[in-house]
Amino acid sequence: MDLSSAGKTATKERKQGWRDLPRNVWAVSVTSFFMDISSEMVINLLPLFLSNVLGASTSVIGLIEGIAEATSSLLKMFSGWLSDRLRARKWLAVAGYALSAVAKPFFYFAGSWPVVLAVRWADRVGKGIRTAPRDALVADSIDESQRGFAFGFHRAADTGGALLGLLIALGVVLAVQAASVELARSTFQAVVLISLVPALLAVLSLAVGARDVRASGDRQARPAIGFKGLGKRFLVFMLIVGLFDLGNSSDAFLVLRAQERGLSVAGILGMLATFNLVYTLVSTPAGSLSDRVGRRRLLVAGWLAYAAIYLGFALAGAAWHVWALYALYGLYYGLSFGTAKAMVADLVPAELRGTAYGTYNATLALLDLPASIIAGVLWQGAGGWPGLGAQAPFLFGAILAFAAALLMALWRPRPAGA
Repeated sequence: MDLSSAGKTATKERKQGWRDLPRNVWAVSVTSFFMDISSEMVINLLPLFLSNVLGASTSVIGLIEGIAEATSSLLKMFSGWLSDRLRARKWLAVAGYALSAVAKPFFYFAGSWPVVLAVRWADRVGKGIRTAPRDALVADSIDESQRGFAFGFHRAADTGGALLGLLIALGVVLAVQAASVELARSTFQAVVLISLVPALLAVLSLAVGARDVRASGDRQARPAIGFKGLGKRFLVFMLIVGLFDLGNSSDAFLVLRAQERGLSVAGILGMLATFNLVYTLVSTPAGSLSDRVGRRRLLVAGWLAYAAIYLGFALAGAAWHVWALYALYGLYYGLSFGTAKAMVADLVPAELRGTAYGTYNATLALLDLPASIIAGVLWQGAGGWPGLGAQAPFLFGAILAFAAALLMALWRPRPAGA
């Protein structure tokens, strides 16, 4: 390497600091921080509310989680496509965050699982509207050499909010029902009321703080909904990610596994807080590392970690085993989540980023339905078919994760334009 190249490399490395991130990355990150404070307070208690208060089975919980994610899939594709057509991201994202904020108060009044399903669906519709334009806004606002760092920073802010939300929920649980193993309705309702404040702050942060960026690329391009025009590299990437996601059932099953192993409600919230702490600490360094060593290597490492951790969940014999494994689960998320988002932008033209993020998120959302239903049926059975027990969904997830990691390691995508 000559001196000029070394100087350019050193300059790039020096610029990988949070102070140098663009305004939009900060605005999106602050918004995600507040929304995750709100969401994680409620969503992580929702499986316990369904099971302990409303008496829903694991199959019903899996159905709710699957439908909630899958029904937002078409909106994710449409909103990403629309943001490319309009060449504008911000206000679509703001609208999605606002809808989720408006839906949250209705959890307070839920008295049956169909009502929970309806509210969860509305919340996920909001996510479906906002996710692709938000991710494209981040990608549009940052140089390719810092893309992993930006997405890692965003994930760290998002997860930092989740950590704070869990700690607030834990404080409420300890104040209202101490170390009780089962969740009480009054506790859940108190958490829902508190969650409304950060939800409002999230909407205001994006509306005031972000600015639309005109994406580079072919201004004459006419994006199409779906995979058309996104290229073979993106299609192969999605096939491999899809295989992994089919074994990646809702984390609600991990919460139920912890309770099944004897962890109290307060213990579960502590476990989730530990997970989010690890996730927060790992995300930004992992994103920066992906800028230097490549996204594919980080994804393979993250998926192998997932396979090992899910095998551990299957074999866990005590509550503290689940807690320790859930802490390590944050390592998988930190290595993989932001890295995959950055890789999407690497694989497609700039003028199609919104469409690509919509297709990416929608495909995974569609797979969440069979993934969660399979997990629920494997655990408890359905329609007269006996379940295989609590170990089964985690063994299934470990096997698919290992297979996907192997395929990703063997894949050698050609550079753009080759």
